[in-house]
Amino acid sequence: MLLFGDYHTHTTYSRHNHGKGTVFENASVAADKGLKQIAITDHGFNHEFFGIKRKNIPQLQEDILNAKEITGVDILLGVEANLISLNGEIDVHEEDYDFLDILLMGYHKCVHTPTMKDKAMLCWANNLAMRPSKERTSRNTTALLKALDKYPIDVITHLNYGFLTDTMAIAKMAKQKGVYVELNGKRINFTDEEIDIMTAEGVKFIVNSDAHTPERVGEVNNGMNLIYRHNIPLSQVANIDKLPKFHKNRK
Repeated sequence: MLLFGDYHTHTTYSRHNHGKGTVFENASVAADKGLKQIAITDHGFNHEFFGIKRKNIPQLQEDILNAKEITGVDILLGVEANLISLNGEIDVHEEDYDFLDILLMGYHKCVHTPTMKDKAMLCWANNLAMRPSKERTSRNTTALLKALDKYPIDVITHLNYGFLTDTMAIAKMAKQKGVYVELNGKRINFTDEEIDIMTAEGVKFIVNSDAHTPERVGEVNNGMNLIYRHNIPLSQVANIDKLPKFHKNRK
C-alpha cells in the first residue's frame, strides 16, 4: 500500500502558533517521504483563535507556488472549514471557491457563530457536556447533514470528535454527495461496528495526518492500521495507490 497524498496539514497560517511549520517545510517532509501531493488546510476563517485570515490568502498562494517549484510536490490550497450554525452553515463564502482546490469541514469548539443560539446549542452544549445526550446528538447530526447538502465539501474531518453524531446517517449522506470520511492520523472516533457497516455500505475513506508540525506530514498509521484490521478494500480509500478526486477536479 502506497500513500499518494496527505490532504489535512496545517501551517503557521493557523494562527497563534497552532500550526508550527511553513508551507515549504510541510512540502519538504512530504517529498522526503515520497508523497506526490499534499493539501494545506489551515483552520477556517471563523475559528476564534486559530483561523486563517482571508487577507493572507494571496501570500499563502505565493508560498504554495514557491514550495511546489522547489520540492516538486503538488500542493493544493484548502481550508478546514468550521460548522458554525444549527442550519448547517460553514465559514466559507461562495467567492472563496475561486481559490480553494479542496474543502475540508469539521466541528471545532471555539468559532464565531451567526447567532447566540448557535453559540449556545452548537458550541457550549457540546463543549460543556458531561455525558451523551440523544437530543444533542440528533441536533448535531441535523446540522452536519444540512452542511453536507449545502456545500461542495470534499472531506469530513475527525467525525464525532467532541461532537457526537449519528455516524451512519452522516456516512450515508457522505456517500450520496461524494464526500470522503476521514480516518484521522490523531484520532478516530468510530466503533468497530460502525467501520464495518460503513465499509459494507461502500463509503469512501481518506487517510490524513492532521499534521500541525512538519514532521507529522504523511504520518497516517492510525488510519492504515484500521484499514488492515477491518480489511477495508483499497478501492474505498481515496489516496492509497492513487490520487483522489475532489469536487473541483471531478469530470
